[in-house]
Amino acid sequence: MTMKRKLTGAVAAMALLAGTQAMAEEITVAYFLEWPMPFQYAKEQGTYDEAMGVKINWVSFDTGTAMSAAMASGDVQLSVSQGVPPFVVATSAGQDLQILDVAVSYADNDNCVVAEALEIDKDSAGELAGKKVAVPLGTAAHYGFLSQMNHFGVDVGSMEIVDMAPAEGAVALEQGSVDMFCGWGGALRRANEFGNNLLSGAEKTELGILVFDVTSGPAGWVAENGELVSKFLKVTADANAMWADEANHAKMLPVIAKDAGMDEEATMATISTFTFPTVDDQLSGAWLGGNAQTFMKGVADVFVGAGSIDSALDTYENAVNTGPLTAAQGM
Repeated sequence: MTMKRKLTGAVAAMALLAGTQAMAEEITVAYFLEWPMPFQYAKEQGTYDEAMGVKINWVSFDTGTAMSAAMASGDVQLSVSQGVPPFVVATSAGQDLQILDVAVSYADNDNCVVAEALEIDKDSAGELAGKKVAVPLGTAAHYGFLSQMNHFGVDVGSMEIVDMAPAEGAVALEQGSVDMFCGWGGALRRANEFGNNLLSGAEKTELGILVFDVTSGPAGWVAENGELVSKFLKVTADANAMWADEANHAKMLPVIAKDAGMDEEATMATISTFTFPTVDDQLSGAWLGGNAQTFMKGVADVFVGAGSIDSALDTYENAVNTGPLTAAQGM
C-alpha cells in the first residue's frame, strides 16, 4: 500500500510541544468550511464570546489531522466537529486529547465514490483491487474506506492510496487521475457528480461503520478551563436545540450558509443529512456513556491492522471527558 506519509509521525512530534495553558482570555477554535452546523449561527451572532466572556478566534481547517497538530502546538484550544478517526490516531500516538461532546452524526455525508467510467458497484467491488484512490489519511473517510474494503474483501495492499484532502480528491476524480474518492461535505457532493457510492449511509451503519464527529480539546487545557469549556458546550447545545425547531430554519439557514461558504440550497441539502444528538443522548450509553469508547478501540484496531498506526491504546476510556458536558446540562 502506497502512502504519502506515516500518520503518527507528525502528530507524535507535535504532541511533545504541547504544554500547560494559562487561564484563557481569548481562545482559538477550529472548524470546517462547507460543513454547515447550528453552532455557526451562534458563532456569527457572537453568542459564544458573550456567554464565555472571552474573545474567540475561529480558524478553518481541511482535515481533522491538521486540527490535532494545531492543538498539539497550542495554536488551537478546541476543535468543533473533529472526526473520531483522526482523534484516535492522535491519542494512539500519545497526544493527550479529550472528547468533550458528540458534535454530529452523519452516515450519509462521508463516503467513497467510484469513478463512473469503471461501472463498479457493491456487487462488483472486487474489481477495485489495484485501483488508485484519493483518501485523507487518518480521517473518518479513511476509516470508512478501510472498513468498506474489508467488507468487500478487497486487499488495500494492492491499491495505490494517495493522501488528499477531500477538495483535492474530488478534483482528481473529476480529472480521471484517481479511480475512487473518499471524503465528505461539499467535496463528496461534487465527487458524486462523477461516480457512485458503494454503500449508502444506512448500509454502512448496519455494518457497524459509524460516522460521527466530536468537539475535542487538549486534556491539560480543559482541566484548567473546565467552566469555560462547559459554557462553550452549552451554547453549542442551545444552537442545536434551536435548529431542531423547524420554525427557526428560515432565520438560521442564511447565517449558517454564509459562514459555511455555501449557498442556501447546498447548505440545507447537507445539514438535512446530519443528526445532532441532545445532551441527554450524548451522555447515554449509546454515545459517551460507553459506546464511543468501544467504537474508538475498534477504529484503532482497524488502523493497526492496516499498518496506518503502530499500536492502539488498551482502552480509550480516558480519552472521553463528560465532566464539562454534564456541567453544561445544568446551566
